[in-house]
Amino acid sequence: AVRPLPITAVDAAEMLDQLQTQALLGPFRGEPAVDRDAVVAVLAALSAAAEAHPEVAAIDLNPLIVVDGAPVAVDALVEVDGSAAVDEATGGPGARPDDEAFRALFEPAGVIVAGASSHPGKFGFVSLHNVLAAGYGDAVAATNRDRAEVLGISTVADVAELPDATYDLLFVCTPAAANPDLLRAAAAKGVRAAFVTSAGYGEAGPEGIAAQAELVRLADELGILLAGPNGQGVVSTPSSLCAQIVAPYPPAGSIGVASQSGNFVSSFLNYAVQTGVGISRAVSAGNAAAVGVADYLDYYADDPATSVGLAYVEGVADGRGFLERMRSVAARKPLVLVKGGATSGGQRAAASHTGSLATDDRTFDGACRQAGITRAATVEEAFEAAATFATQPLPRGPRVVVMTTAGGWGVVTADAITTSDLELATLPDDLLAAIDEKLPPRWSRNNPVDLAGGETRDTIPEVLALIAAHPEVDAVIQLGVGIQANQARLMRDGRFYPDHGLERIVAFHERQDARYATEAARISDETGKPILLATELAVADPDNAAPAAVRATGRLCYPSANRAVTALEHAWRRARWLAARGLT
Repeated sequence: AVRPLPITAVDAAEMLDQLQTQALLGPFRGEPAVDRDAVVAVLAALSAAAEAHPEVAAIDLNPLIVVDGAPVAVDALVEVDGSAAVDEATGGPGARPDDEAFRALFEPAGVIVAGASSHPGKFGFVSLHNVLAAGYGDAVAATNRDRAEVLGISTVADVAELPDATYDLLFVCTPAAANPDLLRAAAAKGVRAAFVTSAGYGEAGPEGIAAQAELVRLADELGILLAGPNGQGVVSTPSSLCAQIVAPYPPAGSIGVASQSGNFVSSFLNYAVQTGVGISRAVSAGNAAAVGVADYLDYYADDPATSVGLAYVEGVADGRGFLERMRSVAARKPLVLVKGGATSGGQRAAASHTGSLATDDRTFDGACRQAGITRAATVEEAFEAAATFATQPLPRGPRVVVMTTAGGWGVVTADAITTSDLELATLPDDLLAAIDEKLPPRWSRNNPVDLAGGETRDTIPEVLALIAAHPEVDAVIQLGVGIQANQARLMRDGRFYPDHGLERIVAFHERQDARYATEAARISDETGKPILLATELAVADPDNAAPAAVRATGRLCYPSANRAVTALEHAWRRARWLAARGLT
């Protein structure tokens, strides 16, 4: 287990819990259990010593033995780096733009698209198209050297021709060399934020690095928030704003996205379109010359339109500052993160992509755990974790019941739960007796709760309500939704429909599966417990009545039981992190 300094006693205890060999700390061959509190105290003391003496490069306690359950340091080695200079200015979080500057980016009073093109294959055309097509309602202007009309907009050759105090956001699709003069002209018109899509900056060698530094200096002098450069764009559904060089535009929701990669923004937005779990804000940080991913996430933490932050990063230049800022963010709202460059190959790719500095992955992973960041391995896992935070209550404990209409699904789900931080709940006697009254004797009488084909019209929601309401159950994963509607689709598409009573039975099957989904959401809201519905039909047939009804409730229909377990595990880890720090 690895954590960056400083660590608290809570951090140290979590490090012990993370050890795969932690069972060795228990009673063994007549020896008492190791005093975990004493080990925690040793780790916390090492952290305090390192913080108090910045000249210390490393402290090695080897061996640390156990005598009568207490840890004893037999030998220690302290390495001192006398040449190490400590710059306190870089030790903490950097300042971010104020909320007014971010409002100019995400809720602008008007938008200028600089470099608009009449050619539909150019970024300047696509950007203007996307702003207009998404339904942005305030003033929109565009510049074009030839003053060509583009998408019904009469363009101007120079920003100086536009009225004063009408536009807050400048969306830049012009070559890098033109951008300094463009920023000066925009600032004179009252523009307060600029998103720069242009490449040729920090990712492009020494000349690009110098040009980027000059652009940052100029934007700061002019009082303009500078997003990018080399970025994809910005989306803000509360403002119906889609200022970006690619699709898509997502449904409205409460997930705030910030990414060092524009492609990951697109991926997250595509998942929002597919699942129906929507987005509040999304921004591609690009080279993050002046405003980085941490700045956007910090803004989202106090943004009333956003309930969870979702980020992709490729490297962190100031690890200590990033950790401190993200710890503050995570204390206020859930924060989900995917990191590229976890391997040496990925680190080389990250450097060539955005010029970012990759960090040691074990240290970064430990920092995430310490700061309360939910780290996901894949974009799918990240979006599903964020969607779970945005739409489900946090579990009060780890005890999970699986309810299924088929035994095999329950078995593999039980396996996944058993190998996670969750617990497969033991069904208490009173709950067993209550379910006995609803199901035939052949039901599993165990967890997973296999209904064994004993469902009637009302059985599924009634049994689900019994399970979720029980005080010894913290969460439910429901499997098997959509089966009836799947058969209904085959009947509807077949040559016998609507005769032979098929029209009636098709309607019944679809109505039942939709009801199961809506009842699950209602019961979850009523009990304050997460209830996750999983079926491969979420992907195989998203128009199936069950996943469609789940989407209509605003929740995520998980494409597999394993992915539901992973999402629920992330939710439990967050609940546990908050509780350990008295933040619930």
